[in-house]
Order: sequence, then C-alpha cells, then structure tokens
Amino acid sequence: MRPRPRGARTTVLAAAFALALAAPLAAQAQGTPPAGPADGTGRPHQYEVTGLATPSDRSALAATGASVDEVHGRATVVTADRGQLALVRALGHPVRRLPDPPAYAATAAPGVKGFPPGYTKYHTYEQATQEINALVAAYPSILTKTVIGKSHEGRDIVALKLSRNAAKDEAEPEVLFTAHQHAREHLTVEMSLYLLKELTSKYGSDPRITKLLDSREIWIIPDLNPDGGAYDIASGQFRSWRKNRQPNSGSGSVGTDLNRNWEFKWGCCGGSSGSPSSETYRGPSAASSPEVQVVAKFVRGRVVGGRQQITAAIDFHTYSELVMWPFGFTDDPTGPGMTQDDHDAFAAVGRKMAASNGYTPEQSSELYITDGAIDDWLWGDQKIFAYTFEMYPTSAGAGGFYPKDTVIPRETARNREAVLQLLENADCMYRSIGKEGQYCKAE
Repeated sequence: MRPRPRGARTTVLAAAFALALAAPLAAQAQGTPPAGPADGTGRPHQYEVTGLATPSDRSALAATGASVDEVHGRATVVTADRGQLALVRALGHPVRRLPDPPAYAATAAPGVKGFPPGYTKYHTYEQATQEINALVAAYPSILTKTVIGKSHEGRDIVALKLSRNAAKDEAEPEVLFTAHQHAREHLTVEMSLYLLKELTSKYGSDPRITKLLDSREIWIIPDLNPDGGAYDIASGQFRSWRKNRQPNSGSGSVGTDLNRNWEFKWGCCGGSSGSPSSETYRGPSAASSPEVQVVAKFVRGRVVGGRQQITAAIDFHTYSELVMWPFGFTDDPTGPGMTQDDHDAFAAVGRKMAASNGYTPEQSSELYITDGAIDDWLWGDQKIFAYTFEMYPTSAGAGGFYPKDTVIPRETARNREAVLQLLENADCMYRSIGKEGQYCKAE
C-alpha cells in the first residue's frame, strides 16, 4: 500500500466542501443556475485535471460532485457539468476539456431509438431480455430466471441462476455477478450475457466449467439500472447518463448514483455528493433507490439458517481496467470488520485475477474515497468477498464509456479466466493465503 497523508486529506476535503457550498449560493445570488449541462446537448463533458499526485488530491476532486473516470499518474479525467466544472477549477489545478468521443457524434437512423451505428451489437434492455429468455428455454435444467423486483420505471430486474440443478436450492457455495449500475456502462451488460452463454454452452463439454456448475450456485443480475441504460440511448445518440431515473423531490435534477446509495457507510466520508445535480449524488437516504432495495433484499434473502450462502461477488463497471476490493470509504488497509487475514485473502485473489486479465489490482481507496458502494456493503454488511472490475478501455481516448461494438467479444472473454478463478476460490477464499484449515470447515 502507498502511504497516505491522512491529515492532508481532511484539510483538502474540507476546503472542497466549502467550495461546494459557496459556489451554488454565489450562482443563485447572480441569478444563474448552479449546475446543469455544459452545453445544449444535455450532456456533461470530460475534463483532464493535472497535478493530482495522491489519493487525497483525487478525493478532493471527487468531492466536487464530478465523477472520476480514470487516473494516470498525476492526471485524472472527470465527467462534470457546468456547476461541477466551476468547483473543479476552484481547486487550482490545470483543467483541459477533452474532445468529445466519436460516439457522441454517432446517431441512429431517423426514427430509430437505440444504439447508433458502430454500437448496434450492444443489446438494448429488450434485446437482452429476449436473449436471456432464449437461453433459459434452451438450458432449463441448468439456468433459471427469477424477477426479483422492479426498477423505478417498472422494468424487471432479474436474477439468473446457473447450477447443475438450478431449480433446487442446494448446500453449495454461491457467487454473485452484477452489472450496469451506471447507465452509460453498456459493456457490462455484454459481460453478463457472455457469462450466461459461456457457462451454459460449455457445460458438459468443458471439464472445468462442468465441475464448477456441479459444485456452485452462480447468480447473475445482468442489469441493475435498466431505466438509466434505456434513457442513455433513447434519442439514438449517447447522453453520457450515469444515474438511475428516479426524480429528486424539490429539484429539477433526476437520478441517484446507485453505487453511492448502498447502506453500509452511506454518505459517511466525503466519498459521494449530497447535491441532486451531482454525477455522484448518493440519494436522500441510504438505499432510497428502488433498484438498490431490490438487489439488497435479494442478497439478504440468500441467508439460510443464519448463514450467508453467497461467498464471493464481482460488480462489473467501465472503464480503466482495474480489479478493486474493499474498502473504498477508508484508506485503512483493513478498516472496521476486516481483519488482516481478510484483507490478505482479498488481495491475493484480486491480484491473481488481475494477472489473468491484465488489469491493475488495488484497494478501492487507492484511487480516491468513495462511500455507499456495493462492494463495501457486500463485505461490510454481509461478509461477502466482493470485487469491482472496471473493464476496457484504459482511457477516454480509447473509447471511454463507449468503445465500439467490435471489442465486445474480446473484452468480455478477457475476463473468463478471472471469473473461473473466483468461482474456484468461492468455497474457501482463505485458501489463497494458506489458511484453509483455520477458516474453512472440511466437507
């Protein structure tokens, strides 16, 4: 772990919060809106901020309400609207607007609402649903589908179960894969569909996959934010939308950042925003978003006989090519409820997975402080070894949130080995540090 200047982070964050409070008031006094899209397109934009050398610097940047998209040495790329950009500039670092990606200029054919040319192999919510239903029909003994709840706009949120006897609840280690908390991260839905197709089609022919489905119960929730995803492409042109589509009472701003809305350490530590216009708005209260409520209820429902059956998880995001583990809310390598052995097991498995896909492994707070994130909740509340994967690419220049559809096969298959490794470790994560006998009961 890199050393972190705790006192410096507190001081810088306090200054950032003061700016965050002052700027909207000043804007209102002048009769101008405190925030909003940077131009008439309805989209925020990406900016490169240089001179940020430490996680503390980046935490102060995140405290402006902009979303931190990528980090390269002393340069950080953020997505910000007009109001957030003013706060970013007030921190005193050089700021440069990046060119809009080609994806912003791509437009679907007249009258077509959906992915534009160059992106049509991505699945809309409806197309993904059709493909999932076809897989369930083709592999009924090893794949089941359950509607576990509804999004704000009434779309189904589903959980797919893969196992040798999928219709039966057996005493086997369970692993959870989730995707698409952030609307513009469409590659994560493709990751879910890849796993469904790979694990069903190879069962019975691939010995490794067959053994895993015979001894594990695998849950895939392919789309946590179907409303936001649909909105992002509804005009036939990308909107760079991040949040869900839940209105905010008393505000014209729509949406909550689902990955800042989970109950564990919600809003505790400067790792999210209390402003409804922010890219990282945490919502008015913990688990206020229906989508978070649905998934949290499902996870808690996997407690059988007082024991959580889900032992490990991955939440897929884009972009930056990272494998991250808790905690995000603190820069402590362990933190409350995590022992050194817990941390070491997290890191050992995380680094091995990263070695297989070429991603960078690190504790979440190595980048910057976040609070209310799903992996912190899964561990802090449920003691599930939960990871966040930030998928392809590494930079905005390589496509950012909108890589062309030609990369889908390569970049989803790139995570195959990492997923299989996690499934294999799911019965005893402490095996990775040589302490299986201490922590895991012999079967």
